Formats: sequence, C-alpha cells, structure tokens
Amino acid sequence: MQRVPSVLLARSFHTTSAASSFQYADLIVEPSTKKQRLPSDPTKLGFGRYFSNHIIDIDWDMKEGWFAPKIKQFENFSLHPAAKVLHYAQEVFEGLKAYHGVDGKIRIFRPELNMERMRRSARRSALPDFDTREALLLIDELVRMDADLVPKTDQASLYIRPMMFATEPHIGIGESLQAKWACFSAITGSYFNYERGIKLLADPEMVRSWKGGVGQYKMGCNYAPTIAVGKMAALHECGQVMWLSGEDRLVTEAGAMNLFVLWTNEENDLELITPPTDSGLLLPGVTRLSVLELAKEWNVMKVSERNFTMPTLARAIREKRVHEFFVSGTAAIVGPVSEILYMDKEHDILEKLHIPTLTSKYQFHKRMHTALTDIHYGKVEKSEWQRIVEV
Repeated sequence: MQRVPSVLLARSFHTTSAASSFQYADLIVEPSTKKQRLPSDPTKLGFGRYFSNHIIDIDWDMKEGWFAPKIKQFENFSLHPAAKVLHYAQEVFEGLKAYHGVDGKIRIFRPELNMERMRRSARRSALPDFDTREALLLIDELVRMDADLVPKTDQASLYIRPMMFATEPHIGIGESLQAKWACFSAITGSYFNYERGIKLLADPEMVRSWKGGVGQYKMGCNYAPTIAVGKMAALHECGQVMWLSGEDRLVTEAGAMNLFVLWTNEENDLELITPPTDSGLLLPGVTRLSVLELAKEWNVMKVSERNFTMPTLARAIREKRVHEFFVSGTAAIVGPVSEILYMDKEHDILEKLHIPTLTSKYQFHKRMHTALTDIHYGKVEKSEWQRIVEV
C-alpha cells in the first residue's frame, strides 16, 4: 500500500499562502488510477520516453504566494496561449536520478545541489524562490508513490525532472505575475554506447554561451539554439558539439555536459583538468563536482580547474600527451570521447584529432564511472551524497 502523508487525502481544495515557499505539510495527494507499462528488457528503455504515474503540480501567484502542492496523476498541463513561457522562454528545469540499490533501498544522488542550482536559475529568470528542504520532501514523496517504477537493475534509473515556468496570460515582456512549479519522472536506460566512444565537433562559429549571459543556469533558452548545431554535427558523424568561446577558442562544454581531460601537461605532470565555472560560460554540474571531489580524494594526479584553449588541446593531442577525454553529466554519468573534428574556417583548420581514451593505460574514466555508479546503487556507502527515500 502506498504511503501518503496523514490527513492529506481528506483535503480536496487548494489553500493559498503568501509564504516564500510552498510547504510539504500542505501537500494534497490524488493517487493515479493509471499504471505505466514498461518494456521487460531494460536495454529497450532508451532515455526519457517512459514516464511514471504521478506529477507534482504547484501554482504561484504574485499576490497570493504559493498554493498548496499537489501530487496527482501524470497528465498534460492546460496553458493559456498567451502564457509567458510560450513566448519569452521564461522557464528553468533540473535533472537528477533515483536508483534502486543492491540493498533494496532507493537513493537520490545529491539532490540538494540540484535544488540550489534551480533556485539560482529561478532568480536569474525572475521566477519565484522556494525552500530547498520543502522541495526535497515533495520529491521524496513523488518517488515514494512511484517506487515500483524505479528499475531494479544497475542498467537503468528513475530520472527526475523538476521544472518551473511563467504562466501569466500576458503578451508583454516583463516579470510574470503567475508561475507553476512541477516535477515528474521518467524510467530511463543508458544515455550512450560507452564501448564506442563519443565524437565531438569543435567549430568556433557555433557559440553556446558568452560572458554576462546565462550559460551557467539551467534554462530552456540555453538548449533550443543547440539543436540545429547538433544536427550539423551529426552530418559530420559526430555525436555531440564541443563548445568553444571567444577569439582564444576557450574550451567550455560538450553537448549539454561538462568535460575533463587527463593529460601530461607542459610541466610533465599527470593532470586532470576541467574548465572553471567562475567564467559563467558553463553549467556547474553536480556530476562534474563529484568527479572533482573523488579525484582529489584519490590523490593520484594533479587536479585542476583552469581555462585551456582548443589550440592548446589540439597541440597536446598531436604530441600524444592527452591520455583521456571524457564528459560528465546526470544522464551520461561519465562518457569517453574518442575523437574531435576541429573546424576553424578563420584559421583554415580542418583536422581529425584522435584521442586514445578507450585504450589508455590509465582507464581513469572507467574507474570514475564505476565509482559513481557504485555510490548510485549503494554498493559503496557515501551517505552525504545519498538521499535515501524510505518506502
């Protein structure tokens, strides 16, 4: 029998509050009568196509504040055609995962970091703030209600998608007087084929973010312009785009992921390097931070957050000083990069740069992937990174 908060089922109406956050204590639960059907083979799940049975739905109004949160049957939203989100892309979202552990417990990986990042994105988008703890309690409840859909395999997980968007029906650029906070989940399998390696297209004419922009926030407006560039990359047989910035061709991100290079630097030190987040050009990823923290714990190489350029990286690859290149993210976890197609018309460059990630003697990306997934699935206890949902 599903556990729901006491006295909540008796409530059948919204209550309003001018409080600065929605409250878990006000939660109204309306259990779904529909059940999701899933493929029996986890390898057939794909990513983001099978959705669970429930959704969190919370409205906000400038005058009334946050309304009581609801968990109800997963269903379509009803939006006014003039809702600001549809015209001005006033929207933020997050992505995190819940895992069914080897001990039968369900763990969410570092969700407090996602909620703090979502709040920063909301502030930058002129959307209302909320309390991290209250949001996490609601997400716990959502996962609890759909616990039977958390895959009981280490080949899949429950992807959780919190989101907030402007709903005021008003054609006019300005702060929205109404908004909605929602969260649903999707049963997902692997994001990449990790045995082949990823090929990246690096073309400085295609820009994802810039200084003073919003590249460090998780907003839908950051992603729409990248889709056509992704299609162009596919025409060159590349799976993702490596984003470069400025005349120096600073290396920033790959696709929607952070990136890491394991190389022998010019001082002949073995170094793991990743671009810093203080530039505002890239998203401060939760997996990125976890990779950095684990690498520093292991203390087997120099670990650096500093800028480097595409010409510097290309030279190091030609000199065979680059041992591994990998991307990191919630969906991908850690994914190996095997090749970069470097196209720079201004400097008349067209070059395929092969990276020996898959055959590297260090196999650091594999060690990191294993370490993270062991924590995800409870094979290794790291309690400060594991939020256990009691079912």
